[in-house]
Amino acid sequence: MVQLVIPAEPYLSGYVDALRRGWSPNNERAAAAAREELAQIAEDPARFLASLDDREGRGAPVAMPDGSTVPRLPGFRRWMWDGAFAGSIGFRWQHGTVALPPYCLGHIGYAVVPWKQRRGYATSALRQMLDEARALGLPYVEITADPDNPASQKVILAAGGALHERFDKPPQFGGKPCLRFRIALD
Repeated sequence: MVQLVIPAEPYLSGYVDALRRGWSPNNERAAAAAREELAQIAEDPARFLASLDDREGRGAPVAMPDGSTVPRLPGFRRWMWDGAFAGSIGFRWQHGTVALPPYCLGHIGYAVVPWKQRRGYATSALRQMLDEARALGLPYVEITADPDNPASQKVILAAGGALHERFDKPPQFGGKPCLRFRIALD
């Protein structure tokens, strides 16, 4: 069973180990994002941990896959924990609306470390994160998955998602085809 924990110092060594082993919490920027986070942790671990809960969106701009930057949205991350670090799930939103800007592909993003995949951790983490979204009063959340990622699609569907649309990602993401799912929160 996996639980979601607030990123904190007792869990940090497991997170660092996963980054060093080639895992990344960012499916779009992968290795570049992992290197940046390792550098931030080395510079100031406490500041890095604090940056993972930014409910006002006051942090530094977000780097996109094409190297451009965009304003940070309010959001936070939780880490998947099964006695050891198992992955990360993040939630982002805009105050006062369910809408997201075009550069934000979805409200929720997740990544399980490869050595703990296929154990239901992503589905469990997503279901737990939906409670956080309900607490904000959102009527639904949107989550995207690439057409060639049936595992992620299965996670979203198992958590109550329904395909909402097929679209092309914005230019910052290379304009590739993508699937957008919605999960009702009523």
